[in-house]
Amino acid sequence: MAGMVQFELDIDWPRTMWITFGLVLGLALLYVVHRFVGTFVFGLFIYYATRRLYRRVRRRVGQPSVAAGISLVGLALPALLLLGYTLVVALQQLNRFVEEFDGLGNDSQIGELLDMADPYLDLPSVLDNPATIIDNVGGMGTVTSTLESVLGYLGVVGTGLLHLFVMFALAFYLLRDGSRFAEWGSHLTADRSVFEEFVAEVDESFDKVFYGNILNALITGVIGAIVFSLLNQIAPTAFDIPYPALTGLLAGGASLIPIVGMKLVYVPMTGYLALLAGTSGEGWWFVVVFAAVSFVVVDVIPDLIVRPYVSGGKLHTGALMFAYILGPLVFGWYGIFLGPIILVLVSHFARIILPELATNEPIRADSFDPTDLSDDGDPQATPDTEGDEAASSA
Repeated sequence: MAGMVQFELDIDWPRTMWITFGLVLGLALLYVVHRFVGTFVFGLFIYYATRRLYRRVRRRVGQPSVAAGISLVGLALPALLLLGYTLVVALQQLNRFVEEFDGLGNDSQIGELLDMADPYLDLPSVLDNPATIIDNVGGMGTVTSTLESVLGYLGVVGTGLLHLFVMFALAFYLLRDGSRFAEWGSHLTADRSVFEEFVAEVDESFDKVFYGNILNALITGVIGAIVFSLLNQIAPTAFDIPYPALTGLLAGGASLIPIVGMKLVYVPMTGYLALLAGTSGEGWWFVVVFAAVSFVVVDVIPDLIVRPYVSGGKLHTGALMFAYILGPLVFGWYGIFLGPIILVLVSHFARIILPELATNEPIRADSFDPTDLSDDGDPQATPDTEGDEAASSA
């Protein structure tokens, strides 16, 4: 018809097909990350926790792959195994605590945590006495039941080792090829100065969050669990510290809270022991020992050793505290890592990118000098040479 308006669509079909294919691949990648999000964010934590050690080893070892392997196997793996064992012992004590107070078992967060950890709760007893599996043969009376028990333990260990492998593989490649990933990402946009500024600020904040705060909390938690368990060995009768490993980990988690920190845990515990001493008329020496050891060994020493290495950042302390608290409530156990990650990305996007997008002005071309940084944004790092990069690809 002569009066009708005709619309012509000039579609670049090859480009559209490639964009569609890229979106499908991106969604597939997001699905994989979603399924293993806890593993990936913990791998990112391992990377930042060992990156400073890697750079020191890298200056003495010519091969970056060897330096990354030494950093991970020599420090991160033993520390992670110790942390895992401490967590399992603490979960056992949490399980006993919930059984003593039946009402707490109805709490959805605690119930989900115990359900998820249930297969691992028997591992410490097995590690302390591996013969228990063999001893069960006579008790069960059948070979089939024994094999099912053995396969159950193997399944738990196998699943844990699989996640551990993914964590360490991710950290390994980020350590070895971090500068290459940054260089590749800088070519994704023409506004390289702003992109590099954003990445550098995010990297600095991640270093503060993972290496500084969370690593300090985990170290403090392990120290607290060990110290409180040892104090329990010398405690007078009826003065046992309730759930010492769990109390120690709670002290480490409380260190993420500004100002008061772990005092929220060991000060009330000191008051509880003092109440016992006041009612019984004895045991005051243990109250003094507990308070002194808690203050010096659990509180002051980790603060003096770890805190000086916490890099500066532009994150609001209160916002970071809420990220630590709300992250696990929203996402689960890995929320303590994922919550701060989201906060870092959102805050720096709002501070660096959003103002220029809102004003519709040209992106700053000279706002950031990438030559001020080297090797993933660390001014102290030694940049890799071309020969080193060639060796790392071998």
